Amino acid sequence: MNQSKLTHVRFTDTLHLAINKLLPLLGLFLVLTNAAHAQQPTQLKLSLGDVSMNKLPFVMAYDEGIFKKNGLDLIPKFTRGSVEIIRQSGIEVPDEFILEKGEFTPIKVGGAAPSIVALTTRAGEDDPVIIGSTHQTERWRIVGKTEIRSAEQLKGKRIGYSGYGAVSHMAAISFARAMGWDPNLDWSMMGDALGVDALQKGYVDAIVAPELHATMAISAGYKVIVDLADYNLAMGGSSFMVDREWLKNNRDAAKRFVKSAIEAVAMLKNDKDASFRAMGKWYQMTDPELMEDFYDEAAKLPNKPYPPVEGLKKVMEIYDSHEMRKYTLEHFYDDSFVRELDESGFIDSLYKKK
Repeated sequence: MNQSKLTHVRFTDTLHLAINKLLPLLGLFLVLTNAAHAQQPTQLKLSLGDVSMNKLPFVMAYDEGIFKKNGLDLIPKFTRGSVEIIRQSGIEVPDEFILEKGEFTPIKVGGAAPSIVALTTRAGEDDPVIIGSTHQTERWRIVGKTEIRSAEQLKGKRIGYSGYGAVSHMAAISFARAMGWDPNLDWSMMGDALGVDALQKGYVDAIVAPELHATMAISAGYKVIVDLADYNLAMGGSSFMVDREWLKNNRDAAKRFVKSAIEAVAMLKNDKDASFRAMGKWYQMTDPELMEDFYDEAAKLPNKPYPPVEGLKKVMEIYDSHEMRKYTLEHFYDDSFVRELDESGFIDSLYKKK
Protein backbone atom coordinates (compact mmCIF):
# COMPACT_ATOMS: atom_id res chain seq x y z
CA MET A 1 0.00 0.00 0.00
CA ASN A 2 1.45 3.38 -0.98
CA GLN A 3 1.87 6.21 1.52
CA SER A 4 -1.13 8.17 0.19
CA LYS A 5 -3.58 5.30 0.60
CA LEU A 6 -2.16 4.47 4.05
CA THR A 7 -2.65 8.05 5.20
CA HIS A 8 -6.25 8.01 3.93
CA VAL A 9 -7.08 4.76 5.74
CA ARG A 10 -5.57 6.04 9.00
CA PHE A 11 -7.52 9.29 8.71
CA THR A 12 -10.77 7.42 8.00
CA ASP A 13 -10.23 5.08 10.95
CA THR A 14 -9.47 8.03 13.23
CA LEU A 15 -12.60 9.85 12.04
CA HIS A 16 -14.79 6.79 12.61
CA LEU A 17 -13.31 6.35 16.08
CA ALA A 18 -13.98 9.98 16.93
CA ILE A 19 -17.55 9.76 15.65
CA ASN A 20 -18.17 6.58 17.63
CA LYS A 21 -16.97 8.32 20.78
CA LEU A 22 -19.02 11.46 20.10
CA LEU A 23 -22.30 9.72 19.25
CA PRO A 24 -23.13 8.72 22.85
CA LEU A 25 -22.28 12.25 24.00
CA LEU A 26 -24.46 13.71 21.28
CA GLY A 27 -27.30 11.40 22.27
CA LEU A 28 -26.92 12.42 25.91
CA PHE A 29 -26.91 16.09 24.91
CA LEU A 30 -30.13 15.64 22.94
CA VAL A 31 -31.79 13.79 25.82
CA LEU A 32 -30.81 16.51 28.28
CA THR A 33 -31.91 19.24 25.90
CA ASN A 34 -35.27 17.61 25.30
CA ALA A 35 -35.74 17.03 29.03
CA ALA A 36 -34.93 20.66 29.80
CA HIS A 37 -37.33 21.77 27.11
CA ALA A 38 -40.04 19.47 28.43
CA GLN A 39 -39.61 20.94 31.91
CA GLN A 40 -40.22 24.48 30.68
CA PRO A 41 -43.78 25.42 31.71
CA THR A 42 -46.21 26.45 29.02
CA GLN A 43 -47.08 30.12 29.29
CA LEU A 44 -50.81 30.71 29.12
CA LYS A 45 -53.30 33.51 29.61
CA LEU A 46 -56.68 32.60 31.09
CA SER A 47 -59.59 35.01 30.77
CA LEU A 48 -61.80 34.88 33.87
CA GLY A 49 -63.51 38.23 33.43
CA ASP A 50 -65.33 39.00 36.65
CA VAL A 51 -64.78 37.31 39.99
CA SER A 52 -67.91 35.16 40.27
CA MET A 53 -68.43 31.79 41.95
CA ASN A 54 -67.70 29.78 38.82
CA LYS A 55 -64.18 31.27 38.87
CA LEU A 56 -63.40 29.98 42.39
CA PRO A 57 -61.68 26.71 41.31
CA PHE A 58 -59.40 28.62 38.95
CA VAL A 59 -58.18 31.20 41.44
CA MET A 60 -57.63 28.31 43.86
CA ALA A 61 -55.62 26.46 41.19
CA TYR A 62 -53.50 29.60 40.77
CA ASP A 63 -52.99 30.27 44.48
CA GLU A 64 -52.38 26.66 45.49
CA GLY A 65 -49.90 25.89 42.70
CA ILE A 66 -52.04 23.39 40.78
CA PHE A 67 -51.39 25.04 37.41
CA LYS A 68 -47.64 25.08 38.05
CA LYS A 69 -47.66 21.43 39.11
CA ASN A 70 -49.18 20.58 35.75
CA GLY A 71 -46.59 22.53 33.79
CA LEU A 72 -48.58 25.71 33.15
CA ASP A 73 -47.18 29.17 33.77
CA LEU A 74 -50.67 30.67 33.81
CA ILE A 75 -51.77 34.25 34.34
CA PRO A 76 -55.46 34.74 35.28
CA LYS A 77 -56.99 37.77 33.61
CA PHE A 78 -59.83 39.85 35.10
CA THR A 79 -61.70 42.95 34.02
CA ARG A 80 -60.15 46.20 35.23
CA GLY A 81 -63.19 46.82 37.44
CA SER A 82 -62.82 43.46 39.16
CA VAL A 83 -59.13 44.06 39.81
CA GLU A 84 -59.85 47.48 41.33
CA ILE A 85 -62.46 45.98 43.67
CA ILE A 86 -59.98 43.32 44.80
CA ARG A 87 -57.32 45.98 45.36
CA GLN A 88 -59.67 48.00 47.57
CA SER A 89 -59.46 45.23 50.16
CA GLY A 90 -55.67 45.56 50.30
CA ILE A 91 -54.81 42.63 48.03
CA GLU A 92 -51.89 43.31 45.70
CA VAL A 93 -52.95 42.36 42.18
CA PRO A 94 -50.32 43.00 39.46
CA ASP A 95 -51.32 45.00 36.38
CA GLU A 96 -50.61 41.90 34.29
CA PHE A 97 -53.80 40.42 35.74
CA ILE A 98 -55.91 43.08 34.03
CA LEU A 99 -57.68 41.88 30.89
CA GLU A 100 -57.16 44.60 28.33
CA LYS A 101 -59.72 45.21 25.62
CA GLY A 102 -58.97 43.04 22.58
CA GLU A 103 -56.27 41.04 24.38
CA PHE A 104 -55.93 37.48 23.10
CA THR A 105 -56.41 34.75 25.69
CA PRO A 106 -56.46 31.20 24.26
CA ILE A 107 -58.64 29.92 27.12
CA LYS A 108 -61.52 31.63 28.85
CA VAL A 109 -64.07 30.62 31.45
CA GLY A 110 -67.58 31.88 30.80
CA GLY A 111 -71.12 30.98 29.84
CA ALA A 112 -71.56 28.64 26.91
CA ALA A 113 -75.02 30.04 26.15
CA PRO A 114 -73.95 33.68 25.73
CA SER A 115 -70.95 32.61 23.68
CA ILE A 116 -73.08 30.64 21.22
CA VAL A 117 -75.82 33.26 21.09
CA ALA A 118 -73.22 35.96 20.40
CA LEU A 119 -71.69 33.85 17.61
CA THR A 120 -75.08 33.58 15.91
CA THR A 121 -76.34 37.14 16.47
CA ARG A 122 -73.33 39.49 16.37
CA ALA A 123 -70.86 39.90 13.53
CA GLY A 124 -67.23 39.13 14.21
CA GLU A 125 -67.71 37.13 17.42
CA ASP A 126 -65.33 34.36 18.43
CA ASP A 127 -66.14 30.72 17.66
CA PRO A 128 -64.53 28.79 20.55
CA VAL A 129 -64.51 25.08 21.35
CA ILE A 130 -66.04 24.07 24.68
CA ILE A 131 -63.83 21.45 26.35
CA GLY A 132 -65.40 21.32 29.80
CA SER A 133 -68.05 22.82 32.07
CA THR A 134 -68.84 23.23 35.76
CA HIS A 135 -72.44 24.26 35.05
CA GLN A 136 -74.21 21.47 33.19
CA THR A 137 -77.59 21.76 34.95
CA GLU A 138 -79.09 24.85 36.54
CA ARG A 139 -78.29 25.22 40.23
CA TRP A 140 -78.92 28.97 40.68
CA ARG A 141 -81.75 30.40 42.75
CA ILE A 142 -84.54 32.90 42.20
CA VAL A 143 -84.27 35.39 45.04
CA GLY A 144 -86.75 38.17 45.69
CA LYS A 145 -89.20 40.00 47.90
CA THR A 146 -90.23 38.27 51.10
CA GLU A 147 -93.94 38.55 50.29
CA ILE A 148 -93.49 36.15 47.34
CA ARG A 149 -93.88 32.80 49.07
CA SER A 150 -93.92 30.25 46.24
CA ALA A 151 -92.86 29.60 42.67
CA GLU A 152 -96.48 29.99 41.53
CA GLN A 153 -96.58 33.52 42.93
CA LEU A 154 -93.83 34.58 40.53
CA LYS A 155 -96.40 34.53 37.73
CA GLY A 156 -97.15 38.10 36.71
CA LYS A 157 -94.05 39.46 38.47
CA ARG A 158 -90.97 41.23 37.09
CA ILE A 159 -87.95 38.92 36.91
CA GLY A 160 -84.44 40.34 36.59
CA TYR A 161 -81.66 38.85 34.47
CA SER A 162 -78.44 40.21 33.00
CA GLY A 163 -78.84 40.25 29.22
CA TYR A 164 -80.26 38.47 26.20
CA GLY A 165 -78.67 35.06 25.75
CA ALA A 166 -76.99 35.13 29.17
CA VAL A 167 -77.16 32.12 31.46
CA SER A 168 -79.63 34.00 33.70
CA HIS A 169 -81.82 34.72 30.65
CA MET A 170 -81.73 31.08 29.54
CA ALA A 171 -82.50 29.94 33.10
CA ALA A 172 -85.53 32.26 33.34
CA ILE A 173 -86.95 31.00 30.05
CA SER A 174 -86.32 27.36 30.98
CA PHE A 175 -87.97 27.78 34.38
CA ALA A 176 -91.02 29.53 32.92
CA ARG A 177 -91.47 26.72 30.43
CA ALA A 178 -91.10 24.13 33.21
CA MET A 179 -93.97 25.91 34.99
CA GLY A 180 -96.06 25.79 31.82
CA TRP A 181 -95.86 29.56 31.36
CA ASP A 182 -95.20 31.70 28.33
CA PRO A 183 -91.88 33.44 29.16
CA ASN A 184 -92.98 36.56 27.28
CA LEU A 185 -96.58 36.87 28.47
CA ASP A 186 -96.94 35.24 31.90
CA TRP A 187 -94.35 37.39 33.63
CA SER A 188 -92.07 40.32 32.75
CA MET A 189 -88.44 39.54 32.01
CA MET A 190 -86.28 42.59 32.73
CA GLY A 191 -82.73 42.85 31.41
CA ASP A 192 -79.81 44.66 33.06
CA ALA A 193 -81.33 43.77 36.44
CA LEU A 194 -79.26 40.96 37.89
CA GLY A 195 -77.87 42.63 41.01
CA VAL A 196 -79.25 43.34 44.47
CA ASP A 197 -79.61 47.02 43.56
CA ALA A 198 -82.34 46.16 41.05
CA LEU A 199 -84.34 44.68 43.93
CA GLN A 200 -83.57 47.53 46.28
CA LYS A 201 -84.63 50.15 43.73
CA GLY A 202 -87.85 48.30 43.01
CA TYR A 203 -87.07 47.67 39.36
CA VAL A 204 -87.87 43.96 39.73
CA ASP A 205 -89.63 41.65 42.17
CA ALA A 206 -87.07 38.85 41.95
CA ILE A 207 -83.83 38.00 40.18
CA VAL A 208 -82.35 34.84 38.68
CA ALA A 209 -79.32 34.87 40.92
CA PRO A 210 -75.91 33.24 40.46
CA GLU A 211 -74.31 32.02 43.67
CA LEU A 212 -72.52 35.27 44.61
CA HIS A 213 -75.53 37.46 43.76
CA ALA A 214 -77.84 35.17 45.73
CA THR A 215 -75.55 35.27 48.76
CA MET A 216 -75.49 39.07 48.67
CA ALA A 217 -79.27 39.31 48.18
CA ILE A 218 -79.94 36.99 51.11
CA SER A 219 -77.57 39.08 53.22
CA ALA A 220 -79.59 42.17 52.24
CA GLY A 221 -82.81 40.60 53.55
CA TYR A 222 -84.32 39.02 50.46
CA LYS A 223 -85.42 35.38 50.36
CA VAL A 224 -84.89 32.32 48.19
CA ILE A 225 -88.17 31.73 46.36
CA VAL A 226 -87.05 28.94 44.02
CA ASP A 227 -84.06 26.62 44.02
CA LEU A 228 -83.69 25.94 40.31
CA ALA A 229 -81.68 22.79 41.07
CA ASP A 230 -85.01 21.17 41.94
CA TYR A 231 -86.15 21.42 38.31
CA ASN A 232 -83.25 19.57 36.63
CA LEU A 233 -82.91 22.19 33.88
CA ALA A 234 -80.19 21.49 31.31
CA MET A 235 -77.93 24.53 31.11
CA GLY A 236 -75.26 25.95 28.84
CA GLY A 237 -73.51 27.50 31.80
CA SER A 238 -69.96 28.28 32.84
CA SER A 239 -67.55 26.42 30.57
CA PHE A 240 -63.89 26.16 29.59
CA MET A 241 -63.70 27.57 26.08
CA VAL A 242 -60.59 27.52 23.92
CA ASP A 243 -59.68 29.33 20.75
CA ARG A 244 -60.40 26.99 17.85
CA GLU A 245 -57.16 27.70 15.93
CA TRP A 246 -54.98 27.64 19.06
CA LEU A 247 -56.34 24.22 20.03
CA LYS A 248 -55.10 22.60 16.82
CA ASN A 249 -51.46 22.88 17.91
CA ASN A 250 -51.87 23.00 21.70
CA ARG A 251 -53.92 19.98 22.69
CA ASP A 252 -51.41 18.97 25.36
CA ALA A 253 -51.64 22.37 27.03
CA ALA A 254 -55.45 22.16 26.85
CA LYS A 255 -55.35 18.72 28.48
CA ARG A 256 -53.16 20.01 31.30
CA PHE A 257 -55.54 22.90 31.84
CA VAL A 258 -58.53 20.55 32.10
CA LYS A 259 -56.57 18.32 34.49
CA SER A 260 -55.80 21.37 36.63
CA ALA A 261 -59.46 22.43 36.66
CA ILE A 262 -60.54 18.95 37.77
CA GLU A 263 -57.94 18.90 40.55
CA ALA A 264 -59.04 22.37 41.67
CA VAL A 265 -62.68 21.32 41.96
CA ALA A 266 -61.56 18.32 44.03
CA MET A 267 -59.51 20.61 46.28
CA LEU A 268 -62.52 22.91 46.68
CA LYS A 269 -64.60 19.98 47.90
CA ASN A 270 -61.92 18.20 49.93
CA ASP A 271 -60.15 21.19 51.50
CA LYS A 272 -62.61 23.69 52.93
CA ASP A 273 -59.83 25.82 54.42
CA ALA A 274 -58.30 26.38 50.98
CA SER A 275 -61.73 27.37 49.65
CA PHE A 276 -62.22 29.86 52.48
CA ARG A 277 -58.77 31.35 51.88
CA ALA A 278 -59.70 32.01 48.25
CA MET A 279 -63.07 33.49 49.25
CA GLY A 280 -61.39 35.88 51.63
CA LYS A 281 -58.74 36.94 49.14
CA TRP A 282 -60.64 37.17 45.87
CA TYR A 283 -64.21 37.77 47.05
CA GLN A 284 -63.53 39.85 50.18
CA MET A 285 -65.77 37.58 52.25
CA THR A 286 -65.36 37.70 56.02
CA ASP A 287 -68.81 36.82 57.38
CA PRO A 288 -68.65 33.10 58.37
CA GLU A 289 -72.36 32.56 57.69
CA LEU A 290 -72.16 34.05 54.20
CA MET A 291 -69.01 32.08 53.48
CA GLU A 292 -70.75 28.86 54.51
CA ASP A 293 -73.71 29.63 52.22
CA PHE A 294 -71.36 30.44 49.35
CA TYR A 295 -69.32 27.30 49.97
CA ASP A 296 -72.44 25.11 50.02
CA GLU A 297 -73.29 26.37 46.55
CA ALA A 298 -69.72 26.05 45.27
CA ALA A 299 -69.58 22.44 46.49
CA LYS A 300 -72.34 21.60 43.99
CA LEU A 301 -69.85 21.84 41.11
CA PRO A 302 -69.66 18.52 39.24
CA ASN A 303 -66.70 16.24 39.87
CA LYS A 304 -66.54 15.46 36.17
CA PRO A 305 -66.82 18.70 34.18
CA TYR A 306 -67.86 17.33 30.80
CA PRO A 307 -69.05 19.86 28.22
CA PRO A 308 -72.77 20.60 28.82
CA VAL A 309 -74.09 18.70 25.81
CA GLU A 310 -77.75 18.67 26.89
CA GLY A 311 -77.48 22.34 27.75
CA LEU A 312 -76.03 23.11 24.33
CA LYS A 313 -78.98 21.35 22.73
CA LYS A 314 -81.28 23.55 24.80
CA VAL A 315 -79.36 26.68 23.76
CA MET A 316 -79.85 25.77 20.11
CA GLU A 317 -83.57 25.19 20.74
CA ILE A 318 -84.31 28.34 22.78
CA TYR A 319 -82.29 30.64 20.52
CA ASP A 320 -83.22 28.95 17.25
CA SER A 321 -82.53 31.08 14.20
CA HIS A 322 -81.44 30.91 10.58
CA GLU A 323 -77.83 31.48 11.66
CA MET A 324 -78.00 28.95 14.51
CA ARG A 325 -79.11 26.25 12.07
CA LYS A 326 -75.84 26.58 10.16
CA TYR A 327 -74.11 24.76 13.02
CA THR A 328 -74.25 21.18 14.25
CA LEU A 329 -74.24 20.41 17.96
CA GLU A 330 -70.84 18.72 17.61
CA HIS A 331 -69.31 21.91 16.25
CA PHE A 332 -69.46 23.53 19.66
CA TYR A 333 -67.65 21.03 21.91
CA ASP A 334 -64.88 18.45 22.34
CA ASP A 335 -65.37 16.09 25.29
CA SER A 336 -62.22 14.03 24.71
CA PHE A 337 -60.14 15.80 27.37
CA VAL A 338 -62.47 15.11 30.28
CA ARG A 339 -63.38 11.67 28.94
CA GLU A 340 -59.73 10.56 28.81
CA LEU A 341 -59.13 11.65 32.41
CA ASP A 342 -62.40 10.04 33.49
CA GLU A 343 -61.85 6.70 31.80
CA SER A 344 -58.31 6.48 33.18
CA GLY A 345 -59.72 6.58 36.71
CA PHE A 346 -57.90 9.83 37.50
CA ILE A 347 -61.00 11.80 38.50
CA ASP A 348 -62.38 9.09 40.78
CA SER A 349 -58.98 8.78 42.46
CA LEU A 350 -59.23 12.40 43.67
CA TYR A 351 -62.25 11.56 45.78
CA LYS A 352 -61.13 8.26 47.32
CA LYS A 353 -60.64 8.44 51.06
CA LYS A 354 -56.96 8.32 51.93
